Amino acid sequence: MRDSTDVMVAPAVAEALEARRPVVALETTLVTHGFPHPEGLEIAAELEAAVADEGAQPATIGIVDGRIRVGLDRSELERLATCRSVAKLNLSNLVAHLVPGSFGSTTVAATVFVAQRAGIRVFATGGIGGVHRNATETGDISADLNALARFPVAVVCAGAKAVLDLPRTVELLETLGVPVFGFGTDEFPAFYSRDSGLPVDRRFDDIALIAEAVRAHLALDMGTGLIVANPVAREHELSRAIWEPAIERALEDATRQRVRGRDVTPFLLERLRTLTDGASVFSNRALLLSNARLAGRLAAALPHD
Repeated sequence: MRDSTDVMVAPAVAEALEARRPVVALETTLVTHGFPHPEGLEIAAELEAAVADEGAQPATIGIVDGRIRVGLDRSELERLATCRSVAKLNLSNLVAHLVPGSFGSTTVAATVFVAQRAGIRVFATGGIGGVHRNATETGDISADLNALARFPVAVVCAGAKAVLDLPRTVELLETLGVPVFGFGTDEFPAFYSRDSGLPVDRRFDDIALIAEAVRAHLALDMGTGLIVANPVAREHELSRAIWEPAIERALEDATRQRVRGRDVTPFLLERLRTLTDGASVFSNRALLLSNARLAGRLAAALPHD
């Protein structure tokens, strides 16, 4: 890897950036907290392959041995996936793990920050964090929203995680000045479902047009990121009759077991896996791959000023 101050960039990623070729950032929380081992590793490899198939260079981000690494190789990902004390990193605890021997996987917030620092303009994930359903009592709002308001990166996602308060999440994105573009949809996706009843700022059906809109936003230097909302394919949707009661039960379990902070989302995802007999994982994997492919296409189509 090439060392760039406190961020180590893999040679393939550095070469792509220097040549102004398309690059897509990928997170590592799904490897360590989103899926059990070795499923997380398998999905990470599939996402990198999906990005590469669209003509872009994948750049998976995480902390290994106390260093931020952009473009983790297979051995580094395996070390991260099998580490017993890997931390889930957002903006508040990132620097606390920049010490020798520390390992950390990056959430949306941390990945957006590192991507922007490295000069990567497109990032693919499953769903962003947002306003939690009981936020009026707990104040629990994901750091992802703050990161989107601070770092100019296009985030391709299937909306926000379904366990969240979607109307308040969309409202807060508007308040923070984060544009929401829909690719092939008029509505903000509801993660497992295509429809939420919540409008996006504008729908695009052509990759060249949405790439031009992303370019314009970044060129105007508005200081915020933006969302490219990519709904899960209909054949991979999870019926509301399945996921809504499962989420309600998972939230009740989290409250009863006093799960707090960074542990909430991994806990809920694992409970949903159990309560839906694995159907939530089927949808999750499908939308992750779809987002990686779209991010690769977007990065390849994105004009350089």
